[in-house]
Amino acid sequence: MALRVTFVAAARSSPRLAERFEDDRPLDQAGWEEVQRAVGDLLPLAAAELRYCSPTPRSRTTGDALGYAPLVQLALRDCDMGRWRGLTLGEAMAREPELVDTWLSDPGATPHGGESLHAFITRVGGWLDTRPVEDGCRIVAVAEPSVIRAALVYVLKAPPSTYWNIDVRPLSTTTVTGRAGHWNLRFDAASAQPSPAWERA
Repeated sequence: MALRVTFVAAARSSPRLAERFEDDRPLDQAGWEEVQRAVGDLLPLAAAELRYCSPTPRSRTTGDALGYAPLVQLALRDCDMGRWRGLTLGEAMAREPELVDTWLSDPGATPHGGESLHAFITRVGGWLDTRPVEDGCRIVAVAEPSVIRAALVYVLKAPPSTYWNIDVRPLSTTTVTGRAGHWNLRFDAASAQPSPAWERA
C-alpha cells in the first residue's frame, strides 16, 4: 500500500535575507500576493483526503488561503533553535561565530541549546512514517521550507549535511510516495503556467 504526500512550502513572511530562526511572523504583503497568484495551480490539492500544516502563522494562513483548512501538526514545527530563536543567521554569526560554525558542520551539535539537525530530520521523518496507510491515499501538508528540506533528507536516506544543499522556494510543491521506511521522491509534469515573479527573481 502506498501513500502520496505533497508538501507545499508556506508563502514568505519576510525577504529571504531577513528570514529568522523559528520565524512566527504572519505573511507579508509579498507573501499574500504570491498566494493569490498560486491559488489556481494549488487549489486542486485541497481534494486530498488528509490536509495538514506546520504550526507557524504563515503555514496555517497559507493553507487556509489555498482552501485546505489544514490540521496543525506539532511534529511539523520548525527546528528548535534555542537561544537563537528569532535571530537571522547573520545575527547569530555576529554573536557566536564559532558556535554557528559548529552547528553548520556537526548535525548532532546543539550549541544553541535547542534541537540538533539530526534530531530535527528524525522527528519530521517520524511524522511521515506514521501517516495513516491506505492505498492511494493523498495527503497535502503546508510546511516551512526547513521542514520540507528535513523530510527530503529523510526520504532520500541522505547524509544530514545534504540538508544545506536543498533549496525550497515559497509555494513550491514536493511530492513523495510510498510508506513507512520506503519513500520515493516524485517529480510531476511541470505546470504550463508562467513562473511567478518570486521564482524569476
